[in-house]
Amino acid sequence: MSWHKRLELWAKLALALVASALFWRPGRRRPRGSSLPVPRKVLLVRPDNRVGEALLTTPLMRTLKAHVHPAPEVHVLVHAKVARVLAGHPDADSVIAFDRRRLWLGPLAPGIRALRRERYDVVVDCANWESPSVTSALVSRMAGPHAVIIGPDVWPVSKLHSLPVPARTDTRNEAVQRTHLLTPLTGGTLARGLSFREPVVGPAIRAYLEAGAGTAFAVINPGGRLGPRRIPPQAFAAAARTLLELGRIPIVTWGPGEEELARSVVEAAPGARMAPATNLDELAALMRFAGLTVCNNTGPMHLSVAVGAPTLAFFLRMDMERWGHAYAPHRMVDLTSLVDGAGGAGLEARASEEVRTFAAAIPRAVSR
Repeated sequence: MSWHKRLELWAKLALALVASALFWRPGRRRPRGSSLPVPRKVLLVRPDNRVGEALLTTPLMRTLKAHVHPAPEVHVLVHAKVARVLAGHPDADSVIAFDRRRLWLGPLAPGIRALRRERYDVVVDCANWESPSVTSALVSRMAGPHAVIIGPDVWPVSKLHSLPVPARTDTRNEAVQRTHLLTPLTGGTLARGLSFREPVVGPAIRAYLEAGAGTAFAVINPGGRLGPRRIPPQAFAAAARTLLELGRIPIVTWGPGEEELARSVVEAAPGARMAPATNLDELAALMRFAGLTVCNNTGPMHLSVAVGAPTLAFFLRMDMERWGHAYAPHRMVDLTSLVDGAGGAGLEARASEEVRTFAAAIPRAVSR
């Protein structure tokens, strides 16, 4: 970690300690392991600007609706850039797009007063235990002046929580750990799996899907937000050629700035198709329609899992157990040693082998 990043971290930690003193009130702290009465209204807080992080809140939403009786009103606060990810989700009564740029104004920051007027019974700081998230803890505390604040038991942000929750020791999986934050409300009964709304698609994509009825497809998404976490495109081209051998037509999808990357995969796999431009809903609909996705560990991986498409995800230099979804019908594969080692033909052969094995176990849906 560079010196300026280290300085920034220590400044944030100092801010958390100062804020915990300023926001201290007698009787706010609950003993560890306490159970809570059924809340009327709950706020989930995750002001992160990544699509995957927004989708990782969906098991908490489902848990509150399915395993708390009577089901509370569920509001979700997310970064303004990813509010579209959760908008219209059936388990969210309200999705709040939050601009955190003026958070230094404290309770006077834009949006905070409106949150305080909601009078939430419980606010859940949906951060993780890996590193303290000061922003998320501060927003949670300010949004619920009279609420019970639940969050990860991580120093020093836990001092801003009414009821810090220790991490589970039996798993590192991020989706499971985050949902575990609701244990004081459910006694440990938790929903599993990501979810997404019913996708809303435009006429062009609707016509595209209708034209493909009766054909076996697969989605290949070779892109991702961070280049260093992307498997080389040659591996996805090998995967596409294998899918063609198996009778599935690969549709290569792409996001902003990834069109040439997708085109390189299509050109290296004659018979593969370049996907049309898609928004988030249209990509979700395409993944569900195809019924099989091959991708990197990135936002589209979480989206594919959320819509129920069997997903084969390739990981590179990331904790697969923590960020993956290693349960049927999905498969997570770490290719770091091949990319950082010999690579080349060995990487392509492994990608092809994984696709062949995975596709063989997935029924070929050809009509939708």
